[in-house]
Amino acid sequence: MGKNLKHISIIILNFLFIISCKTINVLPTKTPIKNVDLDALVLKIKNNYPKIDKLRSRIKAVYNDGKREQQIIVQLRMQTKKIIWLSATMLIPIAKMKVTPNEISFYEKFQKTYFKGNFDLINSSFGTKFGFNDFENLFLGKPFSDPTQGQWKQIMNPKYYILSPKGKRSIFTPTLFFDPASFLLKEQRFLIPGTTNSLTIKYLRHIRIEGKSLPTLIEMVLFDGNSSRKLALEFSKTNFTEALTFPFEIPAGYSKIKF
Repeated sequence: MGKNLKHISIIILNFLFIISCKTINVLPTKTPIKNVDLDALVLKIKNNYPKIDKLRSRIKAVYNDGKREQQIIVQLRMQTKKIIWLSATMLIPIAKMKVTPNEISFYEKFQKTYFKGNFDLINSSFGTKFGFNDFENLFLGKPFSDPTQGQWKQIMNPKYYILSPKGKRSIFTPTLFFDPASFLLKEQRFLIPGTTNSLTIKYLRHIRIEGKSLPTLIEMVLFDGNSSRKLALEFSKTNFTEALTFPFEIPAGYSKIKF
């Protein structure tokens, strides 16, 4: 009897040890949990990312620099990890853009200009490190900086789970805001060290389509230390059709934009 009890005790202890080593699940709540298990939280956030192949949507884009406001309609087509295609109109077609993992191409009809080059050329001009994944993440409501990579810390807030990386960043210092009930990204802020420049992206509204949550209203604000420029993107007619084409050809006679 004593030997059997010993064996049973060992089994129970092993079971409890295995259970205790598993990541604690973070449940949806109305308010954030203080000192939440960050590994469990970021896993919950990542599992909530929309997993899609192809997407099509209509976007009403409104630009405001404080002096004037301008509105255009943009048709968006996307095949994840491969291509993002945008066509802008103001009653008539005015511009097209094609973004792939290795190249950005666009042209506009007013000045008859075009650009074709890689991300390095644009990033070197603005001191950024944006790439194809960042463009894709913007439309899918995913953070530019992956919270499952590197070390992060929780900033206490009564409304959101706020995550910020530990240590200093040479380019951008991101701050991520997640809803404690849905685990959706609600806001991401980027500060450029040594400057007063900042970029804030807010995800003000989401829609659920075929079990996937996607943003339907995104607001971006760029502050240069003195003034702000705002771009609002309102999505409609979003679907996951497989029948997508991505026509793009720079018209003859257009002048290349030089940065």
